[in-house]
Amino acid sequence: MVILKTDREIDEMRAAGRVVARALAAVREAADVGVSPLDLDKVAHEVLREAGATSPFLGYRPQFAPVPFPAVLCLSVNDAIVHGIPGEDRLRDGDLVSADFGALLGGWAGDAAVSFTVGRARPEDVRLIETSEAALAAGIAAAVPGNRIGDIAHAIGTTCRAAGYGVPDGFGGHGIGRAMHEDPGVPNEGPPGRGTKLRPGMVLAIEPMVIAGGTDDYTCDRDGWTLRTVDGSRAAHSEHTVAITADGPRILTAL
Repeated sequence: MVILKTDREIDEMRAAGRVVARALAAVREAADVGVSPLDLDKVAHEVLREAGATSPFLGYRPQFAPVPFPAVLCLSVNDAIVHGIPGEDRLRDGDLVSADFGALLGGWAGDAAVSFTVGRARPEDVRLIETSEAALAAGIAAAVPGNRIGDIAHAIGTTCRAAGYGVPDGFGGHGIGRAMHEDPGVPNEGPPGRGTKLRPGMVLAIEPMVIAGGTDDYTCDRDGWTLRTVDGSRAAHSEHTVAITADGPRILTAL
């Protein structure tokens, strides 16, 4: 069931979104050669603490997961696509990092992700990240009343495919509100004009993921969480929480 939010509730969700934005900015600033993902999880945790917010990630256990997620931050490096568990292996020069973070504040959730490089960036990684960001922008531009979920999916998918990249099969965005995951699902590829009609008050987490090697396949690590490309190529992930309003899409997780 799709739960519509009032203008006031969207304003309250914006407060949670600001916490997410501040945490991702702090993680990006702290990320450097020699810093561990576990260090970055601590940075994100401190932002939550200062804001009086909690994490929808920590302890989260969907049906597919063998164990609850053990951190507040998903940190996926190089060939990891999403859901990477922060560990102690330190970042190296040229690593591509995707950071995904959520916050709960005042009973509302926010969720966003950003990809960036550490140290000297490879041109092919810059292009990959720019494509994930362009796909996100295209999806957000399609998030207007009267369109359908398929229009968002089509905008994302065509952007990724035009660049020659793969789109992880079966993964995409979702509705968001009191819970981190609500209806409807938001695929990253599909035909336009299909699916749930977009109405003011809907709030969606729109999140394209792109695989440099062009394949849509992935594997899952033994931790039961981390998804990786099958060919070892790198991946990027971009995400915002977006409210659909009569005046157009409103990004709730921007700084």
